[in-house]
Order: sequence, then structure tokens, then C-alpha cells
Amino acid sequence: MFELPELLTLAKQMNETIQGKTIKVGTLGNSPHKFVWYNRKPDEFTRLSTGKIVREAHVKGRWLLIALEKGYTLVLGECGGRIQYHPAGKELPKKYHLWLAFEDGSALTVMTQMWGAMELFEAGQERERKYIKDMRITPVDPEFSFDYFSGLIRDLLQGEKRSVKSLLTQDQLIPGLGNAIAQDIMFHAHLHPRHSLVDLTIGQQRDLYAGITDTIDAVTEKGGRNDEVDLFGNPGGYLRIMDSKAAGKPCPDCGRKIEKIQYLGGACYFCPRCQV
Repeated sequence: MFELPELLTLAKQMNETIQGKTIKVGTLGNSPHKFVWYNRKPDEFTRLSTGKIVREAHVKGRWLLIALEKGYTLVLGECGGRIQYHPAGKELPKKYHLWLAFEDGSALTVMTQMWGAMELFEAGQERERKYIKDMRITPVDPEFSFDYFSGLIRDLLQGEKRSVKSLLTQDQLIPGLGNAIAQDIMFHAHLHPRHSLVDLTIGQQRDLYAGITDTIDAVTEKGGRNDEVDLFGNPGGYLRIMDSKAAGKPCPDCGRKIEKIQYLGGACYFCPRCQV
């Protein structure tokens, strides 16, 4: 699944590649998938998207929003797979869940592997979409300061008990993060996935805050994780420290064997010595 750094990469590439192009025809998928969410019928999507000019793309959490002139926004959210640009004359994939053909002969296709939203809204209405409406501050927003982060933890302590992994991956408390990037964040912060928020010292909160911002910066700088691809089909350059390949191997910091557990709906990889 795309997480914040991959979507930031895709938005940047879209703004450099397809911004200003005119949609010759827009088509919804030719490969039925019950976990792809559309808000338009195929003929309605074609009618509304055709002739529109692509404007700026931007990211909110795990949602990619592409402005279309005049007066519409294309929303791609909570998805993984491939969002691919095809220069004029290049062969298109046989299956897709969304296809935009541009007047210059190039195209954009979207194919998701698991689930995702591919929706077209009148401009401004996308802000009322579930998961976008009332979205919390994301780690790339200027407001994501340590004061905000520590206040978020303080507020969460008034409710149900939560762990570090719960903070990073559940309920989009920190929008844009997922299980994959959370593993390296926890490693850099020296925190175990099960570590309770109530037991975090101020120093550990600062380490966790730095782990979030520094890891996102590092992954984004590399164009995303190496197991996801960009707009041109190229894998990202960021190699995760804590993933399935790390289990059973020595910790890069202390040499202790990396362990794996199943926790909160996904696998966790951690060093039992470094992460407490």
C-alpha cells in the first residue's frame, strides 16, 4: 500500500509530467474489483472528466488529490498497486481500474492490488469525503510540531490504552503512516511496538517524534520504498531496515537477532535489545 512518502513522490511527478494536459477521455476500470470504490457510474465519469485540464496534485495523508479544470477534483485514496504514466505510443496495461487518455496521446492508468478509492468530486466536495473530512495534521504539515505531537499523546492518554504501534498505524491518528514505515520509525526511536504510550518519557516522545519526521524525510528523498513503484514504474530507493527480510538476522546496531511478532493486524519486526 502507498504510504505518505510514495504519494508525495507521485504528486511531485504528476505536477512535472501531466499538469496542463487535457483529458481526451476518462474511463473507469475494465477489471471488476469489489474493493475499488467509485462514486460515479462509468458513463457519468467519462462525461465529467472528458475535456478537463489537469492542474496541481497534492497529498493529504494517504489520499492523492488531483485538481481538474474546471471545477473538479480526482481523488485516489487508501490504495496500493500502480499509478502509471504512459508516454504517447507506449502500450497500456490490459487491465486497469482507471484510465485517463490525454489529447497528446499519453495516458495515466491506475491499478490497485487490494483496495482503494477512485472518485471524482465537484471541487471542494472532496473535503467532505469520509477519511478526508476532519483529517488530523499530517507529518509534512508545518503544524506538525513537537508541541502538537506531545499534545496528541496527552489527549490519547485520556481514552483507551494505546501502544506506540497503535499511535502510528491505527485510526490515522498520524495520517499517512502505515505498518511498513512504522517499523523503521520504531527502530530509530528505540521503542518496542507494544510500548505503552502512558509509559513514554518526554525523551522517548522526542525520539519518537524525530523517528517519524526523519524517516518520512529519508523515504521521500529516496522516492519511496523499494517495494513500491513511482509514476514511471521505477521502484523507490529506500530499503527498509525492519521488514520480512530482517527477521532472524543481526540488528544493524547491536547484533542481536531481529524478532517478528503479529500485533495489531500486521507483522512487526524489532530488536529485542535496542527497542524497549
